[in-house]
Amino acid sequence: MISSSLVIAVSFLYLLVLFAVAWFGDKRAAEGRSIIASPWVYALSMAVYCTAWTYFGSVGRAANTGLWFLPIYLGPMLAMILAWIVLRKMIRIAKTYRITSIADFIASRYGKSRSLASLVTLITIVGILPYIALQLKAISSGYAMLTTPLGEPRQEIGLWLGDSTLYIALALAGFTIIFGTRHLDSTERHEGMVAAIAFESIVKLVAFLAVGLFVVYGVFNGMGDLFAQALANDQLKPLLMLGQGTQEFAYPQWFALIILAMLSVIFLPRQFQVMVVENVDERHLKRASWVFPLYLLLINIFVLPIALGGLLFFGQGAADPDYFVLSLPLAHGYEWLALFVFVGGLSAATGMVIVEAIAVSTMVCNDLVMPFLLRTERFGSRASGDLTGLLLMIRRVAILGILLLGYLYFRVAGEAYALVSIGLISFAAVAQFAPAMLGGMYWKVGNRQGALAGLLLGFALWIYTLLLPSLVKSGWLDAGLVTDGLLGLAWLKPEQLFGLQGLDNLTHALFWSLFANISAYVLVSLWTRPEAREASQALLFVDVFERTASTHPVFWQGRAKLSDLRNLTERFLGVDKAERLFTEYARRLGLAQTKDIPANAQLVQYVETQLAGAIGTGSARMMVASVVEEEQLDLDDVMRILEEASQLRAYSKALEEKSLSLEKATSELRAANEQLKSLDKLKDDFMSSVTHELRTPLTSIRAFTEMMLDDDEMDLEQRRQFLEIVVGEAERLGRLVNQVLDMAKIEAGHAEWHNSDVDIQSVVKQAINSISGMYLENGLSLNLHGEHEEIAPIRADPDRLMQVMLNLLSNAAKFVPHPGGIVDVYITDTTEGVTVGVQDNGKGIASNEQEQVFEKFRQAGEFSDRPQGTGLGLPISRQIVEHFGGRMWLESELGAGARFSFFLPRLKDAQQLERTEEESA
Repeated sequence: MISSSLVIAVSFLYLLVLFAVAWFGDKRAAEGRSIIASPWVYALSMAVYCTAWTYFGSVGRAANTGLWFLPIYLGPMLAMILAWIVLRKMIRIAKTYRITSIADFIASRYGKSRSLASLVTLITIVGILPYIALQLKAISSGYAMLTTPLGEPRQEIGLWLGDSTLYIALALAGFTIIFGTRHLDSTERHEGMVAAIAFESIVKLVAFLAVGLFVVYGVFNGMGDLFAQALANDQLKPLLMLGQGTQEFAYPQWFALIILAMLSVIFLPRQFQVMVVENVDERHLKRASWVFPLYLLLINIFVLPIALGGLLFFGQGAADPDYFVLSLPLAHGYEWLALFVFVGGLSAATGMVIVEAIAVSTMVCNDLVMPFLLRTERFGSRASGDLTGLLLMIRRVAILGILLLGYLYFRVAGEAYALVSIGLISFAAVAQFAPAMLGGMYWKVGNRQGALAGLLLGFALWIYTLLLPSLVKSGWLDAGLVTDGLLGLAWLKPEQLFGLQGLDNLTHALFWSLFANISAYVLVSLWTRPEAREASQALLFVDVFERTASTHPVFWQGRAKLSDLRNLTERFLGVDKAERLFTEYARRLGLAQTKDIPANAQLVQYVETQLAGAIGTGSARMMVASVVEEEQLDLDDVMRILEEASQLRAYSKALEEKSLSLEKATSELRAANEQLKSLDKLKDDFMSSVTHELRTPLTSIRAFTEMMLDDDEMDLEQRRQFLEIVVGEAERLGRLVNQVLDMAKIEAGHAEWHNSDVDIQSVVKQAINSISGMYLENGLSLNLHGEHEEIAPIRADPDRLMQVMLNLLSNAAKFVPHPGGIVDVYITDTTEGVTVGVQDNGKGIASNEQEQVFEKFRQAGEFSDRPQGTGLGLPISRQIVEHFGGRMWLESELGAGARFSFFLPRLKDAQQLERTEEESA
C-alpha cells in the first residue's frame, strides 16, 4: 500500500513534466525550430493508440482468453504495413483542403454537407464516450489498487463530489484546454501536445517493459520457467492454445477483431488527429510504417507472461487480472515499481484523453455549434465583430463537456464491463466511418445520400446490437430486451438479430452494422444522382495525386467583392492573421498590394479553404456563400470546368516538356560549343607544333647555305660536311611533311588501305632485315624471339604493318646505349590474335609520362638525353593498329628499359572480313 498523498503528488508531478515538455515544444515551434518534424516523433505520437486498455486491459484479456488479446494489435500492424498508402492519400487530401477532423473529411467529400458533418460528430461523441470512461476507470481503479491494502476490498464509489475520478477528469480537461485550444486554426499543429504525447509513449513503454522484466525474471526464473509452470497447470494450459482446449478455433471472431482493429487505428478521432492533422511531412510515413508496429510488438511482448504470472501467483479469481501490473509488484514489496507502472498507465490514459478531447471538441465546435450559431441574427452573415474568442471558448467548453460525459458513462456503466469490453464498443462505433471515407477516396460514384443512409443504418444497428446490451448488463435497462427481443420478438434479439447465432456479441454487432452500412452506401449511391458540388468534390478527392496546386479545377462561378471576403476572414481568423493570409496570396500572384487581388473563383476558394480550418468545411461554405453572389452549378458546368482544368494541365505539361526540350537543346549546344572550342585549341596547338617542327630544319638549311654562300674560300671538306647536313635536314623536312599528310589522311578517313592476308611473322622478319645494317653500324644488338613454324594470317595492309614495325625498331635504336644497346622482338600467337613486342634496354620512361609519347609531336626523346624524330611516328602507328581492330601500349620503368607492344585480332568469319575491307576501301 502507498499513501494517497504520495500517489497524488507523483501524478501531478508527472503532469507538470508533461506540461514542461509541451511548453518546450511550443516554444521551439515559435522560434521556427520544430522538435516534432521528425519521423521518430511522428511514429511515437501514433502510439497514443496504446491507451489504458493496452496497459491494463490487455493483461486482463490475456488472463481470461490467452492469446486472444493479439488481434487488437495485429490489426494496426497490418494496417500500417499494408495500408499506409491509404493513410498517405488521406494526409494529402487533408493538407490540400485544410481538413481538421473526420467529420470535416466526410462532409467535404460529399458536397460539404453540414447535415453529414453533424451526424458524424454525434456518432463520434456517442461512440467515444465509452473509451474516455475506460481511461477514467483505469486511473481510478489503479489509484485504488495502490492506496488500498492488498487483499482488502476497494472502497465503494461514493457521492460524485467525493469521487477522485471526477477531479481526475477535470484535471485532464484543464491540461487539454491549455495546450489544445490556444490556436484557432486547427491546421496550425499542436506541437507542444504532440511532443508531450511522444514523451508519454516512451514512458509507458519503459514502465511496461520494467514490470514485465520484473515478473519474468524477478518473480520467476525466466520465460522457460514461467511457461513450464503454466503448461503444467491444467487450468492455465488452455490459455496458450488458440483453440481453448477442446473448443474449435473461432475464426470469425479472430478475423472480426483484426478487421475492427485495422479500421480503428485509422478512423479513431485521436488517430486521425496525430496521423493526419498533426503530420508534418508525408515522407515520415515511411519510417512510421515499421516503427509503430515495432512499438506495438515491444509493448505487448510481456502481456501474456504477466497474465500467466499473476494467475500462477494469486490463483484464478483471487485478484483482478486487469491490474496484475500493479498487484504483482505490490505483493512482492516493490512499491516504487508499482508507482512507476501506475505513472505509465497514467501516461497511456492521459495521452488518449487529451488527443481525443481536442479532436472531438473541434468537431463539436465546427459541425454542431457553429452551424447553429451562424444561422442566428447575432452571429450570422450580417453580424460584425471578431469571433475568434467565441470559437476558442466553444472548444474549451466542449472539452470540459466531453470529459464530464465520459465520467458520466463511467458512473453509469463502467463497473459492469472489463476494460477491453468497453474499448471494443468504441472501436465498433468508429468502424462505421470506414465505408464513407474509403469509398469517398476511391469511388467517384459515392454520394451524400449513400453516405447518410449507410451511416444512419450502421450507427442504428451499433446502438441496438452493442450499446443497448451494455446498458442492459449495467442494470439500466430491462434484461428482457436481450433475452426476449424487442416487443418480445425472438428474431429481434440484439445479440441474435434475425436469428443469427454462433457469434460473440462483438462479431455479431460488427457484422450487421457494417453489412447494413456498406450495402446502403453502395445501393443508394448507385440509385441516386449526385449534385454538382458532390460530383466536383468526388473528382478532387479521388484524383488528389494527379493534380498540382496550379492545375486544380475551381468549381465555383459567380461574383464576389474583395472587401467582403476580407471582412469575413477577419471575423473568424482575426485581423492580423487575415492580413498575413492576403499578403501571402498577393505575393503568390506577383502583386505588390493586397488591394490589387482579383476577386475571382480562385480567391473565393482560397478564403473558403482558410476558413475551413477554423470553423469546418460546412460552416465555411455557408459563410462564403452568404457574402458572394454565387451561381448554381449543374453537372454540365462541373464537366466544363473539369475540361478546362484538364486542358490547362495538358498545356502546362506541354510547356514543361518544351521547356525541358529547350533546356536539353541548350545543354547540347553548350557542349557542342565547348567541343568546338576544344577542337579550335587542338588546331592551334597542332599548327604551332607543325610550324615549330618545320622551322627547325628550315632554319638549319638556311643557316648552312648562307654560310657556304658567304664564304667562297671554305675548304671542300667543310663544304661537303655542310651539304650533308643540308641534305639530312631536307630529308627530315620531307619526312615530316609526309607524316603530317599521312596523319591527316588517316584522321579524315581518306588514307588508302590495301588489305590482304598477312603473315605477321614475315613482316617482322622483313623489318628486322631492313634495319639490321643501321644496328650493326652503331654497335647495337637486335634479336627475334618466339618464332613459330606457322602463324595463321592476319587481315591487314602489309605496308602499313611494315611502317609500324620500322617505326618501333628505329625508335628503340635511338634510345638505347651506343654501343651496347640491345633490342629484343617478341611474337606471341593465340587463337584470338597475334601480339608483337619490342623491348629495349634504354633508360625507360616514368609511368606518369608513358601515355604522352602517343601524343602528336611528343617524342620519347623529351624524356631522355637524345630527343630525335618528328613526334608523329608513334601516334600514326597506334592509329594504324587501331584501324585493324587492335591496340598499342607501352610498359616501362625508369632504369629498366621500355617495351612497346601491339596486338592484332584474328578475324574469323567472312562478314568481319568484308566489313573490314569495306572500311579500308
